Amino acid sequence: MTLPSSSAQSARAVVARRLRDLRKGAGLTVVELARGCGWHHAKTSRIENAKTAPTATDIRLWCRTVGSEGQADDLIVQSLHAESMYSEWRHRTRSGLKQLQDSAVTFFRQTELFRVYSSTLVPGLLQTEGYAAAVLGMSARFRDLPVDDSVEAARARVDRSRIVHERGHRFVLLVEEAVLRYRVGDDAAMAAQLGHLLTAGALPAVSLGIVPAATKRQDQWPRETFHVYDDTLVSVELVSAQVRITQPSEIALYVRAFEDLRRSAVYGAAARALIVKAIEALG
Repeated sequence: MTLPSSSAQSARAVVARRLRDLRKGAGLTVVELARGCGWHHAKTSRIENAKTAPTATDIRLWCRTVGSEGQADDLIVQSLHAESMYSEWRHRTRSGLKQLQDSAVTFFRQTELFRVYSSTLVPGLLQTEGYAAAVLGMSARFRDLPVDDSVEAARARVDRSRIVHERGHRFVLLVEEAVLRYRVGDDAAMAAQLGHLLTAGALPAVSLGIVPAATKRQDQWPRETFHVYDDTLVSVELVSAQVRITQPSEIALYVRAFEDLRRSAVYGAAARALIVKAIEALG
């Protein structure tokens, strides 16, 4: 599977290559192109090497300088798409963690099928308020956010998750058994979270699968956490950013990986037994 960060960088590189080809096609050097655009030649090099994303104005100046103004609009759309694939957390959390939770509400309501795989945490859709507050609090501290609104964000996450009780949506959620064992928050919060999984996993619209630690891996090993929304978007969570994938061929790869992992999971009574063992391990 192509790394999601590589996919975003590849999309940027396509735009950079098209701009470079336009410059060369016009017979201009890097310095001549820069002079025509009114900036330093180093900026031209950074754009052509996909190190700096061009703005819409940059692209229009570039196309005007090489005599290809008719291609500007298409290049701008392509560049915006490449940049939207890769969203740094420092930008997305600028207005706080609560706003980040609220921003997804409308999109969630428009989605019919949610497929989530997590190797590290209980999926947000099934998190309790105490568990969510612990997760978001860790995130706020790690990212040195100026304001820690993780408690309010946790409430917003739980409110957003009420969608699992609404008609018109299906949820297929997979977690590695290790997720049940990672201590997030205090023992009381962890026990409440595991207890919630026992009831949430029995909801009519929810399919909760757990991949046992002892599973013999034949098709898929533990992957990065990813969410598949219908068949139109894949969201992948990295340490520094969230990557949004809309290319059908790449979405198909994630769906394939999800189905392989799904076959390795246990459900129903077998899944509940693993959760109960994790609760007992809390002492």
